[in-house]
Amino acid sequence: MNSLTPSVSPLRQRMIDDMRMRKFNGKTQIHYIRAVRRLAAYLKRSPDTATAEDLRAFQLHMVETGTAPPTINSTLSGLKFFFDVTLGHAELLVKVQPVHQPRPLPVVLSCDEVARLIAAAPNPKYQAALSVAYGAGLRASEVCALKVTDIDSERMTLRVEQGKGRKDRYALLSPVLLERLRAWWRVGHAQGKILPNGWLFPGLNPLDSLSTRQLNRAIHLAADAAQIDKRVSMHTLRHSFATHLLEQKVDIRVIQVLLGHKRLETTALYTHVATEVLRAVISPLETLPSS
Repeated sequence: MNSLTPSVSPLRQRMIDDMRMRKFNGKTQIHYIRAVRRLAAYLKRSPDTATAEDLRAFQLHMVETGTAPPTINSTLSGLKFFFDVTLGHAELLVKVQPVHQPRPLPVVLSCDEVARLIAAAPNPKYQAALSVAYGAGLRASEVCALKVTDIDSERMTLRVEQGKGRKDRYALLSPVLLERLRAWWRVGHAQGKILPNGWLFPGLNPLDSLSTRQLNRAIHLAADAAQIDKRVSMHTLRHSFATHLLEQKVDIRVIQVLLGHKRLETTALYTHVATEVLRAVISPLETLPSS
């Protein structure tokens, strides 16, 4: 073994193998391993020696040291996998509980702001990528993972492989979005950036897909150029897609399917920001007889 290669303990290797068996993506594996390392650093001993009280004390330690709720919950997810799957001791987790996180209302752009944002994107590739995020309601990772073969112009769908929760689904492909993708394909193909059956949005190397970091950087540049003073991210386009469909009176269950949400309650959050829907509601005050 190369002396520069860090050794991996049998326990960590077993956990890695357990995750690989379940086809966890690399990012999830890193987060889960990091969670177990945090516990080991707190205990100052091997994590497989932890008791239920140790785990309870560790969660209390994270809360008292100001660890953000999303980080606490992410850490607990990693520990749940470690103790439940790798060690087979799910009972040790009985005293730890995920931290409730109040969900803020999502930021939503107006149709005019969306048009300005897309037009201000740095180049045709990013204009097309932002158009997909808004026009089909895809997550940033789903946009980056699209391949040319995922476009079905006959059925007017986009195939989204291994979306959140490692589930495949079909997304909406409108005529306007199809034309924008064809325009980008012609440019990218002529420049040798889009390979046959390759990534729809390649990175600097055509063999690699565009990264979510590159995509987020592009949308921030576009928001600045378009002088949009809201806090904009790739997820803002997904929020705007759902909200605008709701304002068009599209059934919320259809929107749930298009977004790939497991629970209707998640989709229902957009009813709180669909201002056109709210404006259409007549207040009972308006129906009172005049005095």
